[in-house]
Amino acid sequence: MKIGGLMPLSLSDFPGRVAAVIFTQGCNFRCPFCHNGNLIPMDREPGDLLREEEIFSLLAARCGKLGGVVISGGEPTLQPDLPDFLLALKELGYAIKLDTNGSRPEVLARVLPLVDYVAMDLKAPLPCYARLAGVAVAPKKIRQSIELLAASGVEHEFRTTAVEPLLDQRDLDEIFALVPVGSKYRVQPFRPENALAEWLRTAAPALQPRPVQVLTGESTDEH
Repeated sequence: MKIGGLMPLSLSDFPGRVAAVIFTQGCNFRCPFCHNGNLIPMDREPGDLLREEEIFSLLAARCGKLGGVVISGGEPTLQPDLPDFLLALKELGYAIKLDTNGSRPEVLARVLPLVDYVAMDLKAPLPCYARLAGVAVAPKKIRQSIELLAASGVEHEFRTTAVEPLLDQRDLDEIFALVPVGSKYRVQPFRPENALAEWLRTAAPALQPRPVQVLTGESTDEH
């Protein structure tokens, strides 16, 4: 695993659990609003990466004090040894949350049995995904990941960053329409100060965040 960073303690990244957050190195998106730009390159110098041995030593020492581990990024599903890494965390007794952009449903399908919670980003309406991802994206892959999560039985949520210069309320409504019945969805505010695109760092305030919602059969007509 290429590990670009570690947050030893988080109270907000894994719902209901005190967790450590592991940031994998490398991402296949170039979202202009990304606030972890240093985690995008796949070819970061080895000396700038954290060693797995360090990570597991810390986590072993904190068993019983931490309730879970979040694997974030970057994009974790780019890591070829992600399944083995998750298995090792399971052997330590940790619950696992995975953050993903949903671009690799074939990998998501492999690791779903190993995780306890998944948060998947929905960047934009499918026809204009490249505008928010910064690269060409196959909408079919995003839809496959949505469907996988909805059918998995694994606790999950979908989330959107409300980047007002790039998304308007109509866009948010179209994204909301992608969320399956029974899935949680939330809109989170955009923090411009560390955006990858310099012009966004002075952008207008984000659209008003939408409260967390769980879609039921009765609410689908609101899409």
